[in-house]
Amino acid sequence: MTYFNNAIQTKRELLSRIIKLLNEDQLFEKIDRIPLEMRPKSKTPIRCCVHKDRAVIKYKAMAMMGFCVEDEEDELTSLKEYAEKSINRKDFSKEHLTVIDEACSSCVQVNYTVSNLCQGCEARACQVNCPKDAIRVLNGKAIIDHQKCVNCGLCQKACPFHAIAYLPVPCEEACPVKAIKKNEEGIEVIDKSKCIYCGKCMTACPFGAIMEKSQILQLAHTLKTQTETVAMVAPAIFGQYKTNPEHILGALKSIGFTHIIEVAEGADITAEKETAEWVESIQKNDPFLTSSCCPAHTLLSEKHIKALKPFVSHTKSPMIYTAQLAKEKYPNAKRVFIGPCLAKRHEAEQSGEIDYVLTFEELNSFFTANDINFPDTENIALHSSISATARGFALSGGVADAIKQSIPNGYAFKEFLVDGITKKSIKLLKAFTAKTPDYNFIEVMGCEGGCMNGPGSITAYKTGQAQLKKVIKEQEELTLVK
Repeated sequence: MTYFNNAIQTKRELLSRIIKLLNEDQLFEKIDRIPLEMRPKSKTPIRCCVHKDRAVIKYKAMAMMGFCVEDEEDELTSLKEYAEKSINRKDFSKEHLTVIDEACSSCVQVNYTVSNLCQGCEARACQVNCPKDAIRVLNGKAIIDHQKCVNCGLCQKACPFHAIAYLPVPCEEACPVKAIKKNEEGIEVIDKSKCIYCGKCMTACPFGAIMEKSQILQLAHTLKTQTETVAMVAPAIFGQYKTNPEHILGALKSIGFTHIIEVAEGADITAEKETAEWVESIQKNDPFLTSSCCPAHTLLSEKHIKALKPFVSHTKSPMIYTAQLAKEKYPNAKRVFIGPCLAKRHEAEQSGEIDYVLTFEELNSFFTANDINFPDTENIALHSSISATARGFALSGGVADAIKQSIPNGYAFKEFLVDGITKKSIKLLKAFTAKTPDYNFIEVMGCEGGCMNGPGSITAYKTGQAQLKKVIKEQEELTLVK
């Protein structure tokens, strides 16, 4: 996953600006000035002109307030009006991604182009082999008529000089389930019936055109009004910042959360129940069982590999068990899941157990807007009864490891790790349904490396992985001392 570039920087700055204006009671008065301030006339425009740059900022702000581009009925509707509609909104759209057409139109419209390596050869194999008569030769160079081209690629295969280049569309290349493609206007459209909300298209887009529909405005308003809230933090959070975990939890209190629960507490429940389910499946001579923690994986089985669905564990994810614990402890509190995953928005909406979902990227914008300095925050101790393996759920192999350590004697546990949902791993999972594999437990993580590498992360995977492992080791040592 790409965790930082200029497009992501723009997104994070915009998130922080919106939250800060709300905190300062200036949201309605100043939100319409954000596009002008972020893209002033004095700076060289990123796109064709400053006006298009500002339009893109406006539509990104709409997405951050929970609206799709398609929701726009009048181009003159101001951001202030959208903010007024959004802030007290109770219902959220079931669509979690939107494509900013103004930004998407800057992307390549065709996949094949002739480079200056073209020799204008007599054979003209590219022209002869084109089934749509889309290639002509002008001044000794081949030219592709993109109105006729159907992106079949035969011209590229035929050229002896490798003069025809394939230009990938990043989001389409990244999507493992072919859920996104261009419409007649050259704008990418997400097929909701295919999408598994893995977020790969969003992080792959170099124009920042694919946006998640955020709930930050509603949550910021909830925190500002001192409504009772419980932050349910995924274990991957401890790999996001180079500070001790106690200060991270303290920072959550500083921005307004009333209570904090580690989702690792729910992971211990998941491990216990999934172990029991695995033992039961072995006793029934089922060929294998797959994990069910990753909502992108469960959606994959529902939409694309229906033959796999009977083998997917029925055990709920740590987020759901944690939400149930939060409901018991704080029945009147708003429950907020904080993690790196886009697909958790879908799972939360389906479960009805979660009020808001916040990514680490969005959380960091809250910290930025509130000028949080970790060393100055309250020290809040981690839950001492949580196992190290539960916090390890955030890493590839973590779920399998937790189950392995819980299995009673007499059972042979043979795990296989699907480290990221890709076109290749999807073929492998399909093969498992056709022929019994040599494994009886298959852990499937939507993101390469596990949740630690989710699309909502703010730290490079290797850095975050090392930091999280350090925290887990330190907590283990503290437990042994006690």
